[in-house]
Amino acid sequence: MRHLLPRTTRRRVFGALTAGLLCTTGLAAPALAAPAAAPARPALADGLALTPPMGFNNWNSTNCRAEFDESMVKGIADLFVDKGLKAAGYQYVNLDDCWALPSRDADGKLVPDPVRFPDGIKAVADYVHSKGLKLGIYTSAGTKTCNSAGFPGALGHEYSDAQQFADWGVDYLKYDNCNNQGVDAEQRYTTMRDALKATGRPIVYSICEWGQNKPWEWASDVGHLWRTTGDISDNWGSMLSILKQNLPLASYAGPGHWNDPDMLEVGNGGMTDTEYRSHFSLWSVMAAPLLIGSDLRKASPETLDILGNKEVIAVDQDPLGKQGAVVSSDGGRWVISKEMKDGSRAVALFNETGEAQRIGTTAAAVGLPSAGAYTLRDLWQHRSYNTAGTISATVPAHGTVLVRVAADRHWALQPPAVELGLSGSPLVQAGRPAVMASTVTDLGRTPAMHVSVSLSGPAGWSVKPTSGTAANVLPTGRSLRTSWRVTAPPGTATGSYALTLRTAYRSPTGVRVENLVPVTATVVVPPPSGVSYLSDLPWLSTANGYGPVERDTSNGESAAGDGHPLTIGGAVYAKGLGVHAESDIAYYTGGACTKVTADVGVDDEKGSKGTVAFEIRADGGTVLTTGVLTNADAARPITADVTGAQVVHLVVTDGGDGIDSDHADWADARLSC
Repeated sequence: MRHLLPRTTRRRVFGALTAGLLCTTGLAAPALAAPAAAPARPALADGLALTPPMGFNNWNSTNCRAEFDESMVKGIADLFVDKGLKAAGYQYVNLDDCWALPSRDADGKLVPDPVRFPDGIKAVADYVHSKGLKLGIYTSAGTKTCNSAGFPGALGHEYSDAQQFADWGVDYLKYDNCNNQGVDAEQRYTTMRDALKATGRPIVYSICEWGQNKPWEWASDVGHLWRTTGDISDNWGSMLSILKQNLPLASYAGPGHWNDPDMLEVGNGGMTDTEYRSHFSLWSVMAAPLLIGSDLRKASPETLDILGNKEVIAVDQDPLGKQGAVVSSDGGRWVISKEMKDGSRAVALFNETGEAQRIGTTAAAVGLPSAGAYTLRDLWQHRSYNTAGTISATVPAHGTVLVRVAADRHWALQPPAVELGLSGSPLVQAGRPAVMASTVTDLGRTPAMHVSVSLSGPAGWSVKPTSGTAANVLPTGRSLRTSWRVTAPPGTATGSYALTLRTAYRSPTGVRVENLVPVTATVVVPPPSGVSYLSDLPWLSTANGYGPVERDTSNGESAAGDGHPLTIGGAVYAKGLGVHAESDIAYYTGGACTKVTADVGVDDEKGSKGTVAFEIRADGGTVLTTGVLTNADAARPITADVTGAQVVHLVVTDGGDGIDSDHADWADARLSC
């Protein structure tokens, strides 16, 4: 359920956000040392949810609008069948809040809204069942649900409500946490467990208490899945924050009891397809429930391709039920490995940062036994290769390469894996050549033959090699290195532009392989001489925890331009930047600037709420930190030495206590060059 209060009034734990689009290191990842093994607790022995549930929830696509009705729900069931989602494993069509009337009947029973559901919930369940699918429903472990209209919750009505759900043919219950009257969480959720069990109907039980009471520590024999975080939003920062909260909990998940980092945002429009592929890959490697949260009536072919990738789904649905564990996460370059029942490993190479990065590991590091070579299957390319043991790739900004690696005696049937990379600064001044270098490396046990490489850019750009672009043979571990001179035409507008690096080669058996890596060059202009307000200068990139970064106003809420005058401790500022943790604003300084000054603090617009910390980074190194500031603190004057830096980042974190209305101001922020 999505709370209708502004999202910034709700708490998340360990919020984290991506670095700006050209940050080479990303925001510092939290320490993710493997947690101690979860204490042994029994799981529900009912045979339900032995793999993570897959389905649909309507909230993100319809909210409480009138379009959420019987016709829409039946239409989703039809789309499951027509678009191949049922065949891919999706099973549950789940109703969220607003399906009921605000009042119970004279007998204390729940009443389906007769306008939305004129035939009642049982008729909808019967229709969904006729398609070979299952129906889910929603209520809250409180006196009311989360919607401001005040729909009835189940607190004190657990047995009656559970029996109604069973009588209607409900197969899945999402049980939220609003208006809980302070009753102990474990008690409230256990009571509903017992009520569902008493009906005799198999109903998957989803505990949605937002991770506030660490349900992973007590709920394995209470529910089949439990939310580990606050609600997800359709933006990169939210997805990344939730990922980082859920990853350390791997030891608590398994068949019949799953960590739930909330539903999928794939296709809702707030992220790119590359970011959505990362979202889907990462949820799958975490063995998370896969509940579609986008409007399938409007889904693009790209969205359906992502949601319907059966090879990625197979990672999520592997019957061993292991959640992927972090192997490494240095500099925003993540390696996450998931043990599979057949002995293989699913490995996610995830690039948190805004610039293409090489990410690598080895078969031994991800837990595979020693072998002469391995078969590596790329689950998005749907192609197999052999590798001598290295698992690596140049991963696009915010991208994920998801592979499945096995010690397979038939590895020699596959062509060698080849890694393709591009180095050199992606910052280009129009009319001035920039030097870049490509590398093609054979990772396989067999040689790559007749290797060639090319680099292309936008129309009108000059992209020329200054060294060789071909090799007759690349043995294992050897590379073809090529230098390139890249020039954007004079007058090219500032912004990011796509380059494409390609290689082609043949295996010893004559199989031709072509690979490409999309990379980005950003056209920049030198900063002006003198002292400038940062709010008057163009930024390279921004990432913000809630809504956009605002110029000369506070963050406000989610819409652009909805902020207020920048105000810290009652002092009002005419100039500055309004942000929300976790936030990162990147500026190109071109080695020509010396210092950043500002008055920083928590904006007054959220009253007593908000705990943040400010940082300034120069070329990836931290040159200033404020420590934790709260709304009780007056504005803090800061001065950071950024002499010689090419890129400067203004970063705001949550202060280490989770995100709760963390509105922060870079008041009177200036750059001296």
